[in-house]
Amino acid sequence: MTASAVVFDLFGTLVTIDDTPEPAAAIADELTARGVSVPDDWAAAYTEPHIDAQAGAEVPLPDHVAAALDSRGIDVPDTTARQAVIDAFEPTIETATGAVDAVAAASEGRPVGLLSNCAVPELVDRTLRRSTLDPASFDAIVASVDCGWRKPDPRAFATIADRLGVDSGDLVVVGDTPETDGGITDPGGEFVDIADTPLPELPVRFSEGELCR
Repeated sequence: MTASAVVFDLFGTLVTIDDTPEPAAAIADELTARGVSVPDDWAAAYTEPHIDAQAGAEVPLPDHVAAALDSRGIDVPDTTARQAVIDAFEPTIETATGAVDAVAAASEGRPVGLLSNCAVPELVDRTLRRSTLDPASFDAIVASVDCGWRKPDPRAFATIADRLGVDSGDLVVVGDTPETDGGITDPGGEFVDIADTPLPELPVRFSEGELCR
């Protein structure tokens, strides 16, 4: 029997995050600090759709911010919007109990990846650096902002599967959200919900071969 590849979700699974409570306000502050005149109705502009993306596609948050400003007649360089968004998200990170051991156990004899829905550039990498997880523990790391597709779109799973050298149906995805991470079952993979199998229980399941396909 060929061992499956294991893919972990990041936010809510391997780490908990004290997220930016009001992202629109935080981004407005960063834009203002860069000399951008934020419109009075910025809160409304931020919540409106401005980019016609196809179903399942990820819209990078800097692109959304630039488009929201443009809708109010304000033009900003792409680099300004990008850096304002990056600096607006400085969350407090806590590594989930059992996360390090779960990743280590998954990597014994099989490739391991990380697949995260995240519209903020660089946030996945910064989160890993601030956690007690070792980025080198993952054979591939994919964020939706980089690959262009969000879970549960099959193209997101296909991207990480390709980088791990397997088919999507060979993936076991460990996550906390059935609506997104659970999408792996459509191409024939397996979803492990940490609500049913907490991270500290995963090493035993891997060692006993329960999660080998």
